[in-house]
Amino acid sequence: MGSLLKGISGVRWRQLRDARQLTAGDIPPLLSRIAYGSEDAARLAIDELGDRVCALGFVVGEATAFTVPFLLELAEAPYAPCKAELLDLLQSIYQTDNWHSSAAAAGGPNRTNFREQPAWEAAAREAVRAGRPVIEGLASSIRPEEAEPARKLLLTMDEAPPFPDL
Repeated sequence: MGSLLKGISGVRWRQLRDARQLTAGDIPPLLSRIAYGSEDAARLAIDELGDRVCALGFVVGEATAFTVPFLLELAEAPYAPCKAELLDLLQSIYQTDNWHSSAAAAGGPNRTNFREQPAWEAAAREAVRAGRPVIEGLASSIRPEEAEPARKLLLTMDEAPPFPDL
């Protein structure tokens, strides 16, 4: 896949489920289109990838945490298009608390049909948090189209409440 996305083959995508509970095998080609496609192709791929890893803007899947490092890698690449859209997707991923909130409202994950999903949210949030140095670097960019969404994501990371206790 070129110099970007080298570690993508190390993930067992076909064994993971996306936010729509479909196999995540289509995620690597989407990441590749973002990395190596035209700007228009990258925008379309980001939109589709958003549906796969953060459906409706607030539902993550098992594959989301595995996807985040590649999103960060793409956002950090000097020539990658659509950095603002990548950062917006990372912000949506970080903000998700749908599974935690639902489990807490239902009396805990053991009283619901979703037992693994809160862990997916926690893993996805931790994956974004692990990319903080990349995000901080983008926040100091001279390009406002990169710096502003990166600063917004950092603010979200600093101000997001912890997940509800389960």
